Amino acid sequence: MLEDASFLRKREKCIQSSQATPSIVQPLPMENLPIWLVASILLVLHLLSAFFSAAETALTAASRARMHQLAKGGNRRAKIVNRLRSNSEQLISAILLGNNLLNITATALLTSFMTFLFGETGVVYATVVMTVTVLVFCEVMPKSYAINAADKAALNLAPLVQAWLWISYPITKAVDAVSTLLLRLLGGESNDNIGKQVSDEELRGAIDLAAESDKDDREEHDMLHSILDLAQVSVVKVMTHRRTVRMFNINTPARELVEDILLTPYSRVPLWENDPGNIIGILHVRALVRALKDGGNVDNLDIRLLISPPWFIPESANLLAQLQEFRRRREHFALVVDEYGVLLGIVTLEDILEEIVGQIDDEHDVPVAGVRHLADGHYIIPGTVPIRELNREYDWDLPEDPATTVAGLVMHEARTIPDAGQIFRFYGFQFEILRRQRNQITLLKVVPPPKRRLEEETGEEEDSS
Repeated sequence: MLEDASFLRKREKCIQSSQATPSIVQPLPMENLPIWLVASILLVLHLLSAFFSAAETALTAASRARMHQLAKGGNRRAKIVNRLRSNSEQLISAILLGNNLLNITATALLTSFMTFLFGETGVVYATVVMTVTVLVFCEVMPKSYAINAADKAALNLAPLVQAWLWISYPITKAVDAVSTLLLRLLGGESNDNIGKQVSDEELRGAIDLAAESDKDDREEHDMLHSILDLAQVSVVKVMTHRRTVRMFNINTPARELVEDILLTPYSRVPLWENDPGNIIGILHVRALVRALKDGGNVDNLDIRLLISPPWFIPESANLLAQLQEFRRRREHFALVVDEYGVLLGIVTLEDILEEIVGQIDDEHDVPVAGVRHLADGHYIIPGTVPIRELNREYDWDLPEDPATTVAGLVMHEARTIPDAGQIFRFYGFQFEILRRQRNQITLLKVVPPPKRRLEEETGEEEDSS
């Protein structure tokens, strides 16, 4: 009977415990864990989580160019950084695996400990404590340090991250496989080249950031931008139009032809026959001088023996490709033709170099030939002046796509051939037609926006002082 009574009491306790409200979190056995041990474990977990957060930011933000240069110089850690970046998907998976594993473990440990101390209310305490500590000590602080010293942090943390990648390789490969499968099922694609290439926009952004921090090196930044633009600029934008090209008729009497050629400031001149559009060769003035120095009779000099075959290029050629062709052929002079073979103008190696470094003036050159800057801030400009030269020389921002010359821009915007005296306003600038010859605008007065005029006048005063 006593055994039956004992059994009944135990059964009653079990029924009462089963009818009680179940706990939200079943705490782990914490009776034998001292507070200092739990705190030490949590501190270690937080430090490791901060390590992964800092590593993620540092390896993402570190300068690719600097890492590349350090690796070329033999820096072992820089090579590790580049190797980690070359497999960005595995890197991200490993870092996220470590970070989440540590944060979840710390949360579970603290929740169990708080529940043991305070009951179910401990869940709330653990949530508040973990939110604050993870946010401050595992996210904000390490990532702020890493973003402010990205290169240094990347070099210091890369070996440890590489070791973790080796340890977690089986798990990260499984995670990558699952995520790739899910992406394909959802219609997305996995990009294996993430972070392998620095985009053109990133390069331009880096140049602009450097320009903002160093105002004194504006010319260097402009040169870097010009190099990036070479592949987008056609030769038509920088060529000398055929109307202003000095060309000579090869059928002109030899003495007269030689005198005219020697009076030109150019080292190479095109020669035509029967029609100015029929270029039959290019004469290098040095070859002519050499022939005269050898004692040849000027009247009997055969210019045809001195000329080299003309090199024609399409108007669609871009400056980068043309620069490479100049180097490959060891040429400095090319004739630009349209799709019908009609001569448009000439482009030289100097034209392309000026696109990069700016105007290269010699004793024969005039900056933006024909342009006069008046005292009131207005400009008198021939219609044939290229817009690109005006933008570069005066820091204007007139569009260069619809037309090559300033006259072409006015006609494009006006949708007609204006008469002398008409005034137009486009893009904040005022254009007054001063002279028109047949269907061509030959002279204009351009008035920049007031702000630009004030900046230009202020700059002139500073230069004069």
